[in-house]
Amino acid sequence: MSNGRKILVVDDDEATCDLLQMMLKRQDYEAVTETSARAALNRIANEDFTAVLTDLDMAELGGIELCQRIAGVRADIPVIVVTGMGSLENAIAAMRAGAFDFVTKPVDPSLLSISVNRAAQHRELREEVRRLKESASSLKVDGVIGTSPAMERVFDLVARVAEGDASVLIAGETGTGKEVVAKAIHQASGRKGSFVAVNCAAMPPHLLESELFGHARGAFTDAKSQRTGLFALADGGTLFLDEIGEMPLEMQPKLLRALQERTIRPVGANIEVPFDARVITATNRDLESEVYEKRFREDLYYRINVVKIALPPLRERGMDVVHLAAHFLGNFAAKGNKGALTLSEGAAEKLLAYNWPGNVRQLENCMERAVALARFNQISVDDLPENVRGYTADRFVVAVDEMAEVVSMDELERRYIHRVLALVEGNKSRAAQLLGFDRRTMYRKLERYQSRQQSSREHEGPKRAPEA
Repeated sequence: MSNGRKILVVDDDEATCDLLQMMLKRQDYEAVTETSARAALNRIANEDFTAVLTDLDMAELGGIELCQRIAGVRADIPVIVVTGMGSLENAIAAMRAGAFDFVTKPVDPSLLSISVNRAAQHRELREEVRRLKESASSLKVDGVIGTSPAMERVFDLVARVAEGDASVLIAGETGTGKEVVAKAIHQASGRKGSFVAVNCAAMPPHLLESELFGHARGAFTDAKSQRTGLFALADGGTLFLDEIGEMPLEMQPKLLRALQERTIRPVGANIEVPFDARVITATNRDLESEVYEKRFREDLYYRINVVKIALPPLRERGMDVVHLAAHFLGNFAAKGNKGALTLSEGAAEKLLAYNWPGNVRQLENCMERAVALARFNQISVDDLPENVRGYTADRFVVAVDEMAEVVSMDELERRYIHRVLALVEGNKSRAAQLLGFDRRTMYRKLERYQSRQQSSREHEGPKRAPEA
């Protein structure tokens, strides 16, 4: 199946066309071939392609001129050029002529896959940016924005659990939007009470107990009046316990009892008070590991984990990054009276490439900064933080099937560096750039590897000659 992903392969050598076509089909692309650059141009005028993969050295019309022609008539189609290892200068010239990327001969299927997937993503990104410029509407479900398959699964679970009373555990990295999802469940539930949230990591055990269950007057020194707890305040609504994995062990059996009995006992009181609040919890920890390590009660874990919703990190949500960025831009631009702001394609591409360790919360912060610094009605790459605009993902990868044995991380790094060096014909500066090192770090690492290899040889001693 091609899934609508069609690649045009252009090379005047039929055998090369067949080989590249076979590689691309294995990667679930529909690949069509042309042995003439002029025929390829005619085809591009009448058909749509995800990307074009072309050789540089062709007799009738060269790859560089083909790049220029495609850039003139269909700039939205990314072009990847194929070049010999000794022709990197030509590849750079082709990229200046409008090529998106290049791969070297002999073509490595894993590197071809990376390049073609990046080109397909680039094409999709341009289309999304164009659509977002044409439409001011945000893509959202109950306040949660996203169209990725991972988020579609989250939306499905939210819809299915909302109307019931089952306890829900929302798991995900910090900043993935766990409280936003909890609010979406509450809003879809039809409960008429309030949504009440508390961070279990924000207060010590004795204060947390009073915060949750309330206390009677005189229960402790500073209890000068009766206090209503959050369970009671959430009656008829939803109580959201964030960072449940941080709850102290001594507090956990009290919470378990409340959930089992559906009653609470305020600190210092002698009566049980019933409550009708749905409890939703959230954590960024692996609670199963916490249970195994005796840091979290197993019985409480099963009580809160009736339905589990796992939120994907932002780096796994694809185009949702662009949708969220556009949403935050609209919010902050309105607050700052900046008028309508849009993302440039370059800025959108940087956002999509970045790893987002802080997830949605970090993206929101990034967009607030961009709006504050924006000088024009479009957010450019220069408006992004240095760590985002300067981020470059590794272009070369070591195929897993090449690592037949388990090796140390240091040895894996050594092999990886030497592979990249081979790909750039020993150009240490170019290799350092691709790896994200400065030249001094690259030379230091190579010297260390050479010294270790020499030491190993000396330790082995001279090899004995075979006996006659």
